[in-house]
Amino acid sequence: MNTFVSFNSYIEKSIKQNWNLDALTDYQGITLQYHDVARKIEKLHILFENSNVKEGDKIAICGRNSANWAVVFLATLTYGAVAVPVQNEFSAEQIYNVVNHSEAKLLFVGDYVVKAINADEMPALEGVIFIPDLSLVMSRSETLTHAREHLNLMFGSKYPNAFRANDVTYHKDEADETAIINYTSGTTGFSKGVMIPYRAICGNLEYCIKMLGEHVPHGSSTLNMLPMAHMYGMAFEFFFPFVHGCHLSFLTRLPSPAVIAQAIAEVKPYVIVAVPLVVEKIIRKQVFPLIDSNVIKMLLKMPVVNKKVKERICELVKTIFGGNAYEVIVGGAPLNQEIEDFLVSIGFPITVGYGTTECAPLISFSDYHDFVPGSCGTPVDNMEVKILSSRPQVIPGEIVAKGKNVMLGYYKNEEKTRATIDEDGWYHTGDLGTMSADGHIFIKGRKKNMLLGANGQNIYPEEIEDKLGSMALVSECIVIQRGEKIIALVHPDYDEATAMNFSTSDLQGIMEQNRKVLNAELPTFSRLAAIEIQEEEFAKTPKKSIKRYLYN
Repeated sequence: MNTFVSFNSYIEKSIKQNWNLDALTDYQGITLQYHDVARKIEKLHILFENSNVKEGDKIAICGRNSANWAVVFLATLTYGAVAVPVQNEFSAEQIYNVVNHSEAKLLFVGDYVVKAINADEMPALEGVIFIPDLSLVMSRSETLTHAREHLNLMFGSKYPNAFRANDVTYHKDEADETAIINYTSGTTGFSKGVMIPYRAICGNLEYCIKMLGEHVPHGSSTLNMLPMAHMYGMAFEFFFPFVHGCHLSFLTRLPSPAVIAQAIAEVKPYVIVAVPLVVEKIIRKQVFPLIDSNVIKMLLKMPVVNKKVKERICELVKTIFGGNAYEVIVGGAPLNQEIEDFLVSIGFPITVGYGTTECAPLISFSDYHDFVPGSCGTPVDNMEVKILSSRPQVIPGEIVAKGKNVMLGYYKNEEKTRATIDEDGWYHTGDLGTMSADGHIFIKGRKKNMLLGANGQNIYPEEIEDKLGSMALVSECIVIQRGEKIIALVHPDYDEATAMNFSTSDLQGIMEQNRKVLNAELPTFSRLAAIEIQEEEFAKTPKKSIKRYLYN
């Protein structure tokens, strides 16, 4: 029996039930209520319908997190088109690659992106639309131009007696219908457009409702600080709270930990979703200085008062995180062990989840009551997980997953799809881990080399290395992460350097110039903080691959 519930029916129901509640707010900016969101969605549907956008057409969205970004995204899915979210920090070339590869018909852009792109580089586009006011930046279609110029008139003609909740009706999606194509990279040679079906986003949404619904009050506040173009932020910070009737606040600019801490204090969210670096910075900068005294340290060593002291510290940390949060969910990378041990020791509601874009994103998660330090939860509902190891409890093996959340495949890349999803339907994550007898997963390392930016952006070192490797006097290179800094290690072409009589100082100057040229081509979150010269060749495997783990 088919028990699939349409994702768009969740959106439709939430809008109707929460018609007069606050829905989307740009932090320190505009607020849209649910009926405002519905009205804007309807206008976009009229625009799509009268400019020959068909169900299944691709619509790309590239801009900073904002209320209007969310509206455009919801309008795309509820119309029956396929959303292609593009990272706002991508370079113009990367944006062109994603838009062209996805065959997007329309591109919505924010205020930063509109200045950086040239529509001539995206010849298949019929139009470029400005996210803040839906004005036309470029149109190659007379029907699109006419529809935009007469949009308000068309809306008024369709709803002469006002637009009401009963007028809201959306596309009824099917389980295996593509909802989103999410690109894990913007570079042509590495582009992987993950085709995410509605069943996957529903699987994640329904699990979030089950795990968090009773703990997050209807109409409560949430804070969106992860990139909306990523499935992690989209599932936890957008889909779930919107369907739950929450008031979502968007940090519209690339946030620093200090700005995030300020916004948390003001918004007082009922659930906090973050990457490890944000949590670590807040604890180190705002908590540790307050408890780093001889008196506190002495009291913590006294069994008689130890428990009460920890309870007071826990309340202090909860206040710093806004005072309302049921739990703080960390994902994208492991939490620093010192920070994790501290939070667990004081009884703070911290938990860690695990997932990938290919699973939209959840593979494993546990409520903080069931959190085991060092783990990333147990398999979520509708997903099977196993470790490809002879002794999965003690010997690490590849983590593989199968179930409702798994993607359809990579867009226009059957070879990569077959290499990632085997004939039995198991998705191969490329990550190594173990699993305890009770199902808790412990990640031990990555076969993949992905790095994680400070605000949750995926950084693929191979892309950077590919560009750096072709630059002046670079013989070999690898890109690593130290804290929040991205560093390149380079073994120079010493034969060429000797032939040109270059000194060590000369080489350092050349590498610094390489860094500046390279950074101009990279998104801000993946730019190199430094290039360090390695005098010896890198250690390699028999297959001549650099042994990365020796240098991380």
